[in-house]
Amino acid sequence: MKDLFRLDDEVAVVIGGTGELGGLMAEALGAYGARVAILGRNPGRGEARVRQIEQAGGVAKFYAADALDADSLTAVRETIQADFGTPSVLVNAAGGNRPEATLPPGADFCNLPLDAWRDVFDLNLVGGSLLPSQIFGRAMVAAKHGSIINIASMSGMIPLSRVVAYSAAKAAVINLTLFLAREWATQGVRVNAISPGFFPADQNRKLLFNDDGSYTARGGQIIAHTPMSRFGEATELAGVVVWLASQKASSFVTGQNIAIDGGFSSTTI
Repeated sequence: MKDLFRLDDEVAVVIGGTGELGGLMAEALGAYGARVAILGRNPGRGEARVRQIEQAGGVAKFYAADALDADSLTAVRETIQADFGTPSVLVNAAGGNRPEATLPPGADFCNLPLDAWRDVFDLNLVGGSLLPSQIFGRAMVAAKHGSIINIASMSGMIPLSRVVAYSAAKAAVINLTLFLAREWATQGVRVNAISPGFFPADQNRKLLFNDDGSYTARGGQIIAHTPMSRFGEATELAGVVVWLASQKASSFVTGQNIAIDGGFSSTTI
């Protein structure tokens, strides 16, 4: 049992590993023995994360890549294979929202710009799951071994006010996860999603907190509907990522969407 979560034979690719949440997932995989490839567009943040993994005794390398460019992902996949071996774990942690696709209070949904909607879908669905799953999933299917972990969102399960495009895109990520799980179930590749609840990070901190550290109106509303009465901490995503990455620990788990939300999804707004 003590070796149930060891990942020494795995090559883990974390797209969006330069971000706060994706980076901590990469650190968790490295801590349990995986060789970690961190993909992103910010070399400074990527190399900093590599150093943190190496200082903890892990093995990691940063690769510059554009998740919306199939040729870029294919080239990086070949480089990773030469450096570490065939990728066997893929964490799709790239994503985010656009201010132009967010409806302010009282705004008219009918005026939401189509270009902004498309940008959010490209960022979260195409680059955040579809293209990476195609490019790295091809190698996993060929090897008959792999675990794909898509990072969805609580808003993909419960459509939240204002972030309509983001919520719809993340719902599509969950649906694609279910499709791929069924498609590759007999090919040795498991596909699951994680839906984080509310985890303060660079992109949403101002939405949740005032400058003095108190909750905004929206932050307070979220806390009021979270049974654990707090926001999540990024490190609280580590356990489920390692579990889903481990063939020994989760070999019969596919097509699941795991909510890490302090109980938020058990309530209604």
